[in-house]
Amino acid sequence: MKPACLVPDLSEPRVMAILNVTPDSFYADSRTSDASAIEHRVREAVEEGADLIDVGGYSSRPGAAEVSEEEEWRRVAAGIGAVRRVTSDLPVSVDTFRSGVVARVVECFGAVIVNDISAGELDPRMLDVVASYDLPYVAMHMRGTPQTMQQQTDYRRDITTEVIDYFRTRVAAMLAAGIRRERIILDPGFGFAKTVEQNYALLAGLHRLCAEGFPVLAGLSRKSMIYKPLGCTPAESLAGTVALDWECLRQGAVILRVHDVREAVDTVRLYKLFRS
Repeated sequence: MKPACLVPDLSEPRVMAILNVTPDSFYADSRTSDASAIEHRVREAVEEGADLIDVGGYSSRPGAAEVSEEEEWRRVAAGIGAVRRVTSDLPVSVDTFRSGVVARVVECFGAVIVNDISAGELDPRMLDVVASYDLPYVAMHMRGTPQTMQQQTDYRRDITTEVIDYFRTRVAAMLAAGIRRERIILDPGFGFAKTVEQNYALLAGLHRLCAEGFPVLAGLSRKSMIYKPLGCTPAESLAGTVALDWECLRQGAVILRVHDVREAVDTVRLYKLFRS
């Protein structure tokens, strides 16, 4: 079995499928807590054209319950195991802020992408562990924790400037830890420690973050910045997700992190046709 590539070619937009191995993610239809549901979700994502799969065992929705590291590892292992049973070569990312989970994943499954909602701030060992394994690293902007982040939305300056300055500081820390520049991907953290209005201001300024010279991941799929203004539910937010994903692509994002793979793949195909 040939080893999976770590990151797809990011010279063109890519679709990251969300695999939530959790019982409490904010979008109920994305929850896959038993083995058959996990494998079905993976097969569906692969068939619909996902470029990579993001496996998470700890819900990061606002106010999410704490999950022990052992339980998170059990969930993540079930998810990655399912991915590798279905496909040997699709890149996998692990949505975790715990270096211990990363180390166990690498030891059991080999190198993966690390997708860290805290950009290394919730676990002081994370950057060193990522560097030691030479892993690609998605660093996201957030304040506080999933339990406290929505009480930390008071920014001194406009949100885009705050996010860019945050990343300049965190990138310096990543490089100092030994993470190679070409391994770094930035995620502005839509919905994390941001009001609806701040999310849209950040979306309007996304091109400024893209101009910093790193690949940018956009994760707005079915989030409250869509369903709250529309007065609907996450389940009714697909059309809004597609519209905002197009805008992210237009401003330079290269990875769309989504629940709905087929629709995102179609969005990318049409966007590439539009730009050709």
